[in-house]
Amino acid sequence: MVVFKLQPVSAEWSLTAEGEECATHGSSEFRVFNAIPAEGSITRAELEGKVGKAVCGIGFAHCMKQGWIAFDKATQSVSRKVASPGEDKTQQALQAVKRGEVPADINDLKRRKLVAFSTLTLYAVSKGKRFATQRREVLGELTSDLLKSGEWASKEFKEYNFDALGTPPIAGTLHPLMKVRSQFRNILLEMGFSEMPTNNYVESSFWNFDSLFQPQQHPARDAHDTFFLTQPANARLLPKEYLERVKEVHEKGGFDSLGYRYKWKEEEARKNIMRTHTTAVSSRMLYLLAQKPFRPQKWFSIDRVFRNETLDATHLCEFHQIEGWVADYNLTLGDLIGTIQTFFKKIDIPEVRFKPAYNPYTEPSMEIFGYSPVLGKWIEVGNSGIFRPEMLQPMGLPPNVRVIAWGLSLERPTMIKYGIKRIKDLFGHGVKLDIISTNPIARYDADSAPQDSL
Repeated sequence: MVVFKLQPVSAEWSLTAEGEECATHGSSEFRVFNAIPAEGSITRAELEGKVGKAVCGIGFAHCMKQGWIAFDKATQSVSRKVASPGEDKTQQALQAVKRGEVPADINDLKRRKLVAFSTLTLYAVSKGKRFATQRREVLGELTSDLLKSGEWASKEFKEYNFDALGTPPIAGTLHPLMKVRSQFRNILLEMGFSEMPTNNYVESSFWNFDSLFQPQQHPARDAHDTFFLTQPANARLLPKEYLERVKEVHEKGGFDSLGYRYKWKEEEARKNIMRTHTTAVSSRMLYLLAQKPFRPQKWFSIDRVFRNETLDATHLCEFHQIEGWVADYNLTLGDLIGTIQTFFKKIDIPEVRFKPAYNPYTEPSMEIFGYSPVLGKWIEVGNSGIFRPEMLQPMGLPPNVRVIAWGLSLERPTMIKYGIKRIKDLFGHGVKLDIISTNPIARYDADSAPQDSL
């Protein structure tokens, strides 16, 4: 069936229901004015009773605007201010419209919803090439059953529309955290680092704390900061000789250190926990490194850690930590600063500053601050230091081997990169799924850093 739209046959103005009433009985303002006595006054309520509430509302406003009447708010009385308003031009214009004329003030009448414009359009309908009195079945696909039975020869098929847009395929995509993680991982690999295995979330207190020369009475080991496991509660396999050397350095010191001078308890070291930092993985890797003839190494890890934190806009009980370290002969603080500056420049933070800090397992230690062009201010972006001899020497590493290390969280640079203010909008059950598919790839290019910050 073919349908043709013809040009409009007619276009005309017509009166609305309110317009018909005004054309017959006069405009609202004239009816209100005529209802007010020539001498004296009338109350607003009495006026509404004579002309109706709707007419009084519209007509009263027009009369006040034209200055035809006066209203006393104290007594609610209405009186005339002029003897006569003249001719009812609104009524005359409406009557002209009724006769088929178009008065000059037609737009004013339309604004007052007294008239409406209407058109009459005709359509021509004729039979098309495929016109039929009965509905025909048109198939959209050729199946194996149709081919086997031979029915395809008597069937009608839809034509292919090669210009039709296809349906976008539903595919998986990386979470913003994983996008940034992928970029950081590539950067560290480009810098010559190898990736450490971080697949054990459960760790013993020995590798997480004691091997790092962190005393057993340290506040971070308290239940307020650490998640302890109840099953299995204790680790079984710990290197016995190394455990004794760690005990010795804690209790009595060594390597030009006095130690902590307390009674070290093996049962405390065997308690299983959810690892509080990936430095526990670094401790394991350094111990394995010490069991072979020493060769310089560069390692990094990016994985999840767990702490019994107070939840707020920027903290959760679990987060991702990025850690890197270099082991070589006679490394200095200058080597650490240079490595950190190179890394942060590659992630679009070309300006970094350092502040002295304290860590149980690094000396000297430094907090890292970077200038964020996105936020327009200096923010703390990580921690760093040189691992203490009390940590490295019991492992069996040569005395002149130094290990420089630094770490930062993955969540903070991701929130800065994507402009996310609350960590719950990035990580956890409250994350909106659309941010996973709509956020762009995270790209870090040192050459694109603002020139004034280089």
